Amino acid sequence: MEQKPLIKVAVIGPESTGKSTLCELLAQHYNTQWCPEFAREFLLTHGTDYSYDDLLYIAKGQLAMEDEYIQSTVNGPQTTVNAGSQLMARSSQLLFIDTEMYVMKVWCEFVFEKCHRWILDQIIERKYDLYLLCNTDLPWIKDELREYPDLKTRDQLYHIYKDIMINQSTSWLDISGDYDQRLQKAIKAVDQLMAG
Repeated sequence: MEQKPLIKVAVIGPESTGKSTLCELLAQHYNTQWCPEFAREFLLTHGTDYSYDDLLYIAKGQLAMEDEYIQSTVNGPQTTVNAGSQLMARSSQLLFIDTEMYVMKVWCEFVFEKCHRWILDQIIERKYDLYLLCNTDLPWIKDELREYPDLKTRDQLYHIYKDIMINQSTSWLDISGDYDQRLQKAIKAVDQLMAG
């Protein structure tokens, strides 16, 4: 039996818009894995006084981790878990990805007004099946790594992401509302993608 190709769903948007939470909830719903954001671990270890070159290192770390999760999802053991009263096999068809190279491009350009060529090249090379763009209508949650508590800056970043989404060819969906509304919108979009 031929294995279906892996569907990759990238979750993007400004900080504190529920990207990691959405990835985790979607992975639980579909009984699959999600690739976390490499930058969090880097900044927790090295501090938030990062340089332009640090962002290239973070970008490379993000894609190396994404590749590991792709291999693990496709080739890993298809264990079964008890979901209520029914057993279901872990999906090897679907991977949720918290952050990708558009996020790194926006980060580079917003902070340093330039972007590494390598990141731009990866945007062209890397393909995803769906983007979920998280809106800024969730309350900002303070975190030692977060830089932009003001809604004006977060909205500015959101519109940068939205312009990028409009001007690229992959399907995308604006994700807004409370956590449950966001999850239901995302599930509907992913179900349609998998059915298509």
